[in-house]
Order: sequence, then C-alpha cells, then structure tokens
Amino acid sequence: MQVSIACTDHNLKRGNGDHSKQSATSPNVVNQARAKFRTVAIIARSFGSFTPRHISLKESTGKHTGMKYRNLGKSGLRVSCLGLEQLMTIAYESGVNLFDTAEVYAGGRWVRSSLVITTKLYWGGNQFCPPPLSQPSHLLCLSGLKGSLQRMQLEYVDVVFANRPDSNTPMEEIVRAMTYVINQGMAMYWGTSRWTAMEIMEAYSVARQFNLIPPVCEQAEYHLFQREKVEVQLPELYHKIGVGAMTWSPLACGIITGKYENGIPESSRASMKSYQWLKEKIVSEDGRKQQAKLKELNHIAEKLGCTLPQLAVAWCLRNEGVSSVLLGTSNPEQLTENLGAIQVLPKMTSHVVSEIDHILGNRPYSKKDYRS
Repeated sequence: MQVSIACTDHNLKRGNGDHSKQSATSPNVVNQARAKFRTVAIIARSFGSFTPRHISLKESTGKHTGMKYRNLGKSGLRVSCLGLEQLMTIAYESGVNLFDTAEVYAGGRWVRSSLVITTKLYWGGNQFCPPPLSQPSHLLCLSGLKGSLQRMQLEYVDVVFANRPDSNTPMEEIVRAMTYVINQGMAMYWGTSRWTAMEIMEAYSVARQFNLIPPVCEQAEYHLFQREKVEVQLPELYHKIGVGAMTWSPLACGIITGKYENGIPESSRASMKSYQWLKEKIVSEDGRKQQAKLKELNHIAEKLGCTLPQLAVAWCLRNEGVSSVLLGTSNPEQLTENLGAIQVLPKMTSHVVSEIDHILGNRPYSKKDYRS
C-alpha cells in the first residue's frame, strides 16, 4: 500500500477553493490538518510506505541544474542527492532541498514547503536528552527539540537524527523518545547518526516489538578512504529493514582536496589546535600513502574535465544506495565547485570506477552490489 499526501506548511495552510482564506487565518484549521496528517502518516508507516509530496519546489529547479533526487531509504521522503550543512542559499538556488542542521548552525528563511530539513539530538548530552530514568526521556527530548525548533524558527523538521547513545542508555528509551517526537508532529521521520549496524538493527527490533516507529536512515562517514560501512553493512540493512544512507565528509575533512599535498597550510583546518588529530593523520605513513593515491586520482579528474573534489563527490554519488551526500563547505566558491559534481556523475562509468578502485586498492568485499 502506498499513501501520497502533500505534507507541507504550504498545503496545510492553503486548502482548495473557498476554504483557502479560512485555513490561512485559522490556527484551529491548521492544527486539525496537521493532526490529520500525522494520523495518515502513522497509518502509512505501518504499511511500510509513506510518500509525501513537497510540491513547492517540485524538483523543477533540479531540471535546470541537473540535481538528482532520491528516496531517503525506503521512506517516501524525496531528497536531493547533495545536501548541505552550511551556505544554504547557493545550494537552494541550485536545486538542493535537503538541509542538515544542528544547534551550532544558523537556520534559514525560505519557503518551508520546498525544503527538507533535518536536525540532530545528542543523546546523553545536557542540552538535549539526558538519560536518567527518573524522568521520562520522551519529555526531555520534546523539550530539547522544541527549543531547537524555536531557535531555527521552524514548526517541524522532516528528519530528526539521534546521535550515537552511550552504553548506559536503554534502546527502548531512545526509540520511545523518537516515536513520541514524531507523534507530537515535531518531526516526520527519525534516523540514526554514527550508529553501528548492530545498534540500528536493535532499534528496529525494539520498534517492532513495542509497536513503535523505527529509524529510516543512518548518517555515516563515506569517502574514498572510508568504505566498509556504507558499501557493505548499510546495503544489507536497506534490504532487510529499509534503512537508507545519508553520508557526510565526502572530502575526508579536506584531505581529498589535495591541499595537504605539500604539507599543512597555515590557514587550513589541520593547522588549528583543535584539529591536531587531523594533522597527525595527514603526516602519518597512511596519510602520505593517501596523498600519493590522490595524485593518481587527479589524473583521472583531469581526463574527465573536473577537479579532484568534484571527482570525489561524484564517486560517492555513483553509489545509488546513498540517498544524499552532505556537503560541508566554508565558502561559496567551494560550494559551487562541489555542486559541479552533479555534472561529473554521468561520466562515472564502470570503467572509471574500476580505475579508481585499482588506485585505491580498498574495495570491500560484498555479497551484493549497490541497490538497483
């Protein structure tokens, strides 16, 4: 069974025909519509398929920019295959409709109906969801998320991600809290961030056991030098329980840009005290080997008529098991360059991918290829 519904502020506030003015001015009508939407969403999730339609953007911008859109796991949520953590305006004008936010990021002011916005809850942190069982965790989560939404001037987010919990937090507490947040209309789906495959499977089992809502997506690190989880573990979870992949750090904290080829530039991230771990990683023996491989990959980029970062992002996108790749850029020029990976994606033929695999020498063994 498949349910399709326009699940946006735009459509909740504007009815059809003579009802448009009334619903735009009456909070009760809006609240009733949202309550009805949540009911339909919950019923649809029980059948395993929920297809909302974000009609404001209509993916029309993507037709001009080449942006691709994919479902988030086996949910009905359509997201741009490139998402953003910062610098939202340029991305929005280029067709991006997925924006990954957190407390440290600034919220934007666009037409809400055309955006897919996600946020994170750091389980066990003082600001969000402390784990003491003396207080109901779902109430603590609700309070923390409410504050986050108010600061971002949002009424809801499309997906709320739960950061990896500590070992003292019962899984049932987390799943109940996320289910509560969704049932309160503050999020439409929930996902996991940096969880192991075993933890995700446990959350799914708990959800099924207690008739709760399971996660639909995992946020995982994925780039040329980090492949095992996204290429082997998550595809298995997708086929078993429908959990998709939203990946981050496609340029490995800037390592894949090539700027560390001749050492650590003074203005780079690795030169900062708080990123000493990154500096040590770059100057290590493995780091030097990676730089050598990047020189070889740069030749492939030149043959394709693109930059090394564009090749790296396009390489992530060639995996159709990845719903969206989150871009973390520090200036408009970097963002524009990274968005150019969309134009490189059609050039990622099996021959090119094989060339890259040969240079990297780190393709993980998998019984199944990427999802078809």
